[in-house]
Amino acid sequence: MITAAASVVASIPSPSISYFDIGPLRVHIYALCIITGIIIAVLWTNARLTKRGAEPWVVIDIALLAVPLAIITARIYHVLTHWSFYFGEGANPLSALYIWEGGIAIYGALIGGAVGAWLGCRWTGIRFWTFADALAPGLLLAQAIGRFGNWFNQELYGLPTDVPWGLEIDYPNPAWPIGLPEGTLFHPTFLYEVLWNALGVLVIVWVGRRFRLQWGRLFAVYLMWYSAGRIVWESIRIDPSDIFLGLRTNVWAAILGVVVGLVIFFVQKRRHLGLEPSPYVSGREWNAGQAVQSQNTDGFVDVSEPPTSEVEEVSATSTPATK
Repeated sequence: MITAAASVVASIPSPSISYFDIGPLRVHIYALCIITGIIIAVLWTNARLTKRGAEPWVVIDIALLAVPLAIITARIYHVLTHWSFYFGEGANPLSALYIWEGGIAIYGALIGGAVGAWLGCRWTGIRFWTFADALAPGLLLAQAIGRFGNWFNQELYGLPTDVPWGLEIDYPNPAWPIGLPEGTLFHPTFLYEVLWNALGVLVIVWVGRRFRLQWGRLFAVYLMWYSAGRIVWESIRIDPSDIFLGLRTNVWAAILGVVVGLVIFFVQKRRHLGLEPSPYVSGREWNAGQAVQSQNTDGFVDVSEPPTSEVEEVSATSTPATK
């Protein structure tokens, strides 16, 4: 019985489909995983910001700028770090636009998302670092969910292995190492990252509550946690990637992520000794009892008395003519 049970868990099968059709519409599961992660991150960030005293759903105004920029820069970053895959000999340059086939880089998303979030925070009056801290656990959870898209696409797997949880990959596969026989199992790096990120969500929530980390220091913990794990997963992945000084470009990006996280943490700790006074910058505060902005029309409609000359002119033209 033990032998039979071991044979059942001797490998992890890959899904046989990566999309499904609804009439003429083709739905890619990779995209569904990304969208699901974004929705959950927005909902959780909204709850955390509202608890801090921000206007409910102000996160939507920020996300309208942050999410599109994050997706665009994530794709650009991926293409730039896999240049030969899209523009090398025999490659199809148009495939650089085929985002549904996979290939968005989280570090590119962080760069574009940070720019979009900064603009959104300027627009709404929310402190940028307050938003970043509120986003941290939801962002890591979204990344965990998004990794299931790699599982469905059968991509970004690791080195060959004989561990009981080895991942089955259909043969042939674009990233299949030359010389390996069909049936070889690989490290399920998607699963390693899912578990690492899920654990990181718990750590971030606990650390945030235990030490009341603000001014961007909780987001710094996110950067250090995620990047530290990414250094390991990237080191055992075998998908094509540009190499710089002996390391994959994403390994260098992960190392930089740890460094940036450390800098943010200690610089912000030195600059801000107390707690944030408000989730809003000074002068942009929102009060729960105030009227809805769209109902305050005095700033948009002229309600002053018209000039005397205009009143006389209106009176003259509106008086019935006498015969």
